[in-house]
Amino acid sequence: MDKVKLKQILIEHNQKKPIKDYTSRILQKKIDQFKKTPFIIIISGIRRCGKSTILSQLRQNINSYYINFDDDRLIDFKLQDFQTMYELLIELFGEKDTFIFDEIQNIPAWERFIRRLHDENKKVYITGSNATMLSKELGTHLTGRHISLNLYPFSFKEFCSFKKQETSIKNITSKQRAKFKRLFNEYFNLGGFPEYLQTKKQEYLQTLYQNILYRDILKRYNIPQETPLKLTTTYTASNVSKELSFNQIRKLANLTSATTIKEYFSYLENSFLCFLISRYDSSLKKQTYYAKKAYFIDPAMIKILGFRSSNDYGRILENIVFLELKRQNKEIYFHKQKNECDFLIKKGLKITKAIQVTKLLNDNNKKRELNGLLEAMKQHKLKTGLILTENESDQLSIENKKITIMPIWEWLLSKRTKGD
Repeated sequence: MDKVKLKQILIEHNQKKPIKDYTSRILQKKIDQFKKTPFIIIISGIRRCGKSTILSQLRQNINSYYINFDDDRLIDFKLQDFQTMYELLIELFGEKDTFIFDEIQNIPAWERFIRRLHDENKKVYITGSNATMLSKELGTHLTGRHISLNLYPFSFKEFCSFKKQETSIKNITSKQRAKFKRLFNEYFNLGGFPEYLQTKKQEYLQTLYQNILYRDILKRYNIPQETPLKLTTTYTASNVSKELSFNQIRKLANLTSATTIKEYFSYLENSFLCFLISRYDSSLKKQTYYAKKAYFIDPAMIKILGFRSSNDYGRILENIVFLELKRQNKEIYFHKQKNECDFLIKKGLKITKAIQVTKLLNDNNKKRELNGLLEAMKQHKLKTGLILTENESDQLSIENKKITIMPIWEWLLSKRTKGD
């Protein structure tokens, strides 16, 4: 790469700009815990979820180098250019012990240079918008040397902070409850992408989706046809929290093999656009062949990309609960036998929690929702269960089992015990 051009880019990238109206992210505390360790810190997540902002915040307090490899002027940057870059950084800014790299997965074989920095006792922070960089490359060259953290769009608690609303629900008044409910309705409609919350322009999310589709999937995996992948994505956004048949989607996309659809979902998951969970079974073989349930990265994106004849309020509520469980790094399954339960949480070798999600409990669905939760609780010998609704609170005792019913917004803001 041209050295003069690279030099100018590095000067621009390392001009610190003060952050205005920064919304504190929950992940920041975890990042801070590893500041004084030798580990390489990897922050992964979907495009535009706030990774660069976290790094910018980090840069305010750390004497570091910064390079953003999502800059289109670095399209010709190759592995051999890292050494030139290193020398230019020292020439321009003096020697520093901390390196911050944004979207580094755009550079082939990047992990080799990072390994060298680590061996020289340099502190390295990295972001990326594709989960594949955490597997093959890191596993081969950086095993045991890195800490991987995932960032998602704003949680409801972060959304409240963005709205300058205190998130404590201790000794909450009826007026405060009404305010939180109003904020949750807003979060339900707008989701958590920081820039979208500022503009509220649907075109922003549509453009973001196109960038992910073309830059992170079609180009990266050399997919010749875009239509089948688009149909798969639209179908998924239209059927969040439902069981999906790869074969059914194959027919819709006019493909010959369901294996191709399975590959598409691996690409979508790698880009953090959507996620699949499995029906729980003690037999891994059976679990593999069961239909999966799909969830999307953000409620607003679901509405923009999906097709639906109703608002699917309950299913989007379930999607919001799923995303919160993902933020907590839970191992998530669903239960299905005679009845169904939306989420099972596995810790170690045991299922430790059963959670049911519904808009409301009434004469039409209460028996079904309770039966599904109780069946899961009995199978996994759980004494307590949880039902999350739009706005109901209650405590039930059925067959010596305790069931808590609470509003989703309250659960999203509640402090949980360690390991919960």
